[in-house]
Amino acid sequence: QVRLVESGGGLVQAGGSLRLSCATSGIAIRFATMGWYRRAPGKERELVATVSSIGNTNYSNFAAGRFTISADSVKNTVYLQMNSLRPEDTAVYYCHAQPELYSSVKGEHWGQGTQVTVSS
Repeated sequence: QVRLVESGGGLVQAGGSLRLSCATSGIAIRFATMGWYRRAPGKERELVATVSSIGNTNYSNFAAGRFTISADSVKNTVYLQMNSLRPEDTAVYYCHAQPELYSSVKGEHWGQGTQVTVSS
């Protein structure tokens, strides 16, 4: 059974930083594209960043230059370092796993989310 457990969210002032973690089990993240998504109040869920099984990263425009996604395949954990946070970054942040086609794990998987609140 695949589990993704996010942590590290909280309340921070504008300009501050947070580091989110996504601890995984039941999946080897080196065989998956891992991502962070977020959903702000009243808005659709949107992509924040992804890191592929070969280490390629991709960022949404709002995240580029401020956020950094990384993956530790030994700890099977994915991180999102968020700097220069803005009130508009307030959202629930979700970890996502999309196994590669050759993986024995099938289907996409989501974590339960962690709340990030940025005060002005």
